[in-house]
Amino acid sequence: MSLTLRTISREQHLAYIQSLPAASHMQVPAWADVKAEWRSENLGWFDKSGELVGVGLVLYRQLPKIKRYLAYLPEGPVINWYAPNLEEWLQPMLAHLKQQGAFSVKMGPPVVIRRWDAGAIKNGISDPDVKRLRDVEATFIEPRAFEVADRLRRMGWQQGEDGGAGFGDVQPRYVFQVPLEGRSLEDVHKGFNQLWRRNIKKAEKAGVEVVQGGYDQLPIWQQLYEITAERDHFRPRPLSYFQRMWTALNTEDPNRMRLYFAMHEGEAVAAATMLIVGGHVWYSYGASANHKREVRPSNAMQWRMLRDAYALGASVYDLRGISDSLDENDHLFGLIQFKVGTGGQAAEYLGEWDFPLNKLLHKALDIYMSRR
Repeated sequence: MSLTLRTISREQHLAYIQSLPAASHMQVPAWADVKAEWRSENLGWFDKSGELVGVGLVLYRQLPKIKRYLAYLPEGPVINWYAPNLEEWLQPMLAHLKQQGAFSVKMGPPVVIRRWDAGAIKNGISDPDVKRLRDVEATFIEPRAFEVADRLRRMGWQQGEDGGAGFGDVQPRYVFQVPLEGRSLEDVHKGFNQLWRRNIKKAEKAGVEVVQGGYDQLPIWQQLYEITAERDHFRPRPLSYFQRMWTALNTEDPNRMRLYFAMHEGEAVAAATMLIVGGHVWYSYGASANHKREVRPSNAMQWRMLRDAYALGASVYDLRGISDSLDENDHLFGLIQFKVGTGGQAAEYLGEWDFPLNKLLHKALDIYMSRR
C-alpha cells in the first residue's frame, strides 16, 4: 500500500471525521480555531486509488525569535495505528512537517495500552503496598499497542523521561471512562458505588435540578470555574477561551459542545462542559461553588450528562484525565476516587511522542520548557 500525504481542506477533513465511529475532539478542524494562537494545517493521507484514508490536525507554534516551529498533533493523527506499514504513514508526515519549517514534532497516538476496571482499582487503593495504578494488574491489555510503541522507538520517536506518570505529557496519559455500548442505563446506574447512588438520591431529594445552558450563560460558568481554580490551585483559562471554544465547535457542528448547570434554589452551584464527536462524549471542564456541597450537585450533574450521552447513542462517556497515583495523601488522589465511583474503567494511552527534526533546537526547547 503506497500512501501519499498532502494538505486538505477543512471540509474534506470534517467529512472524514464524520465518517468514523469517533475521533478526539482535538482532531476536528474547528479545534484549530479554539487554539487561535497556533498556526494550523489539515493533513490527509491518500491510498493508491486516491481515497482519503487518514487525517491529522497539526498545530504550529513558532519558537521565539526564529522562524522555526514545533508541530503538534494533539491526540492524533487519525490514522490506522495498527497498520503493518506504520512507517509509510509517518515518514511522509515528518518530511512534510520538516518542509513546513518544523524543528520538532509532537503527537499523541489515540491508542489504549491497558484498562483497569473499578474493582481492580479499588483493590489497588486498599493495598498499602500499591502506590501507583501501573502497579495494579490490568483487567485488559492490548498487545498490539506495545508493538506500536516498539515501532515508534525504532523509527526514532522518543518519549519524555517521565514515561507517563500522568500529567508529564501535554494531554493526560491516564483517563477514566464509563463504557456505554451494549449496556442498559439501569446497568450503568447499578455500576455506580453506593456513595454515588446515595448522592444522586440526596441531590434529587434536595431539589437539585440539572439544566443545559447556552453561550449567554458562559459568564455564570466562568464565575464557578474561577472559584474552583482558586480552591484547587490552578490557573484558570479566561472567559474568552470558552466563548471561542463554544463558537468554533458549535459552528462546525451544532451539537459539538454543551454546557450544564446544577441548580439549587435558583442558584447555579455546579457546572460542566461536554464535548461530542461521534460516539465519544467527554466531560471536559467542571466547576462548583464552595457552598451547598452537601446537596451533591456534581453527582446529579454527572448522572444527567451520562444519561444524555446514552441518549445520543454514545459508546463511551469519558471523564478525562486522572493521575496514576493511588496514594491517599497525594493531592490528585481525590480525582480518581470521585471518578472510580462511576463504576467505569481507567485507561492508559500510549502517551505523547516527540521526533526531533533538528536535535539542537529540540534540546533548546526542552531546556526552555523545563525552566517555565
